[in-house]
Amino acid sequence: MPTRLKRPPFWRPLGLTAALLAFQGYLGFSAIGGQFGIESRAQILADIDVLKNTSSALQAEIDAYKHRATLMDTRRLDPDLVTERARAMLNMANEADIIVMVDPRTGKPLSGSFDEITEDRLNGILNAETTL
Repeated sequence: MPTRLKRPPFWRPLGLTAALLAFQGYLGFSAIGGQFGIESRAQILADIDVLKNTSSALQAEIDAYKHRATLMDTRRLDPDLVTERARAMLNMANEADIIVMVDPRTGKPLSGSFDEITEDRLNGILNAETTL
C-alpha cells in the first residue's frame, strides 16, 4: 500500500515569523517613543526636578510650622515673644517703647516732627484703624 507524505503548509512558519517580527517592532517602538522610552526621558527628568523643588518648598513650610509649634511649647516660651504678642493683642505699650503713629491709608508717619497732635485728630485716626 503506497503511502503519500504530506507536505507541511508554508503559511504556518510564515505567519509565525510575521507575528514575531510585528511583536519585535512593537517592542522597538515602545523602547524609543513609548511612555517610558528614550524620547520621554527628558520629560521624566524635568518632572523629577519640578517635584524635587516642590518637595523642598513643602519641607521648608513644614519646618516653619514645626518651629512655630516649638515656640508655643510651655517649657520653652520666650518671655520677649509673649510680651510682644500680648501688647499687640491688647493695644498697649511699655513706657520704654517708642511709638510711631502711622496713617492707615497712606502707611506714612502722621507727622515728620514731634508736634503734638490734637486730641480730636488722634481719636479720629484711632477710630479709623483700631488694630496695630
